Amino acid sequence: MPPPAQPPGPVDDRAIAAHVPRLRRYAAALAGNLADADDLVQDCIEKALANRHALRDVSRLGGWLLSILHNLHVSGLRGRRRRGPEVSVDDLADDLALSAEPADRGEVRDFVRAFGQLSEEHRTVLLLTGLEGLSYREAAEVLEVPIGTVMSRLARARERLRALLDGGEEQVVRRIK
Repeated sequence: MPPPAQPPGPVDDRAIAAHVPRLRRYAAALAGNLADADDLVQDCIEKALANRHALRDVSRLGGWLLSILHNLHVSGLRGRRRRGPEVSVDDLADDLALSAEPADRGEVRDFVRAFGQLSEEHRTVLLLTGLEGLSYREAAEVLEVPIGTVMSRLARARERLRALLDGGEEQVVRRIK
């Protein structure tokens, strides 16, 4: 006689799998290259499957997965800081600027460089709201910070990115003084 079927967890495997493209896009933007992004997504999915019982409201699955991915990324950053410097994003073969049309590569390269100069907090809040389309409230939940913190980080991140694109580091320093 076969063993009784296990009741499905509160989160269906297919529901998690449906979020993989979004997770991969966010991870690629955070990590700066596809190999690290894929590793990050794999770790995120593994952790989500192992802890799916912890999610009570299935309607919050997307934010929950983004939170897991974000926390894994931050943990990885802390670990890398302890280990020392790594190869810069500009030296990687799958540079984001290479995916643009040749006429636009200069602008894309400038954007990638300027984006890379932002702090981790600023990059993350821009990615969550701009790339992933999360509301301020959803971003605050993912980052586990107050909504006001998201709003102020986003304003500062946009200002810094705009200044870096307009006039470089000197312009940023002049605006701050």
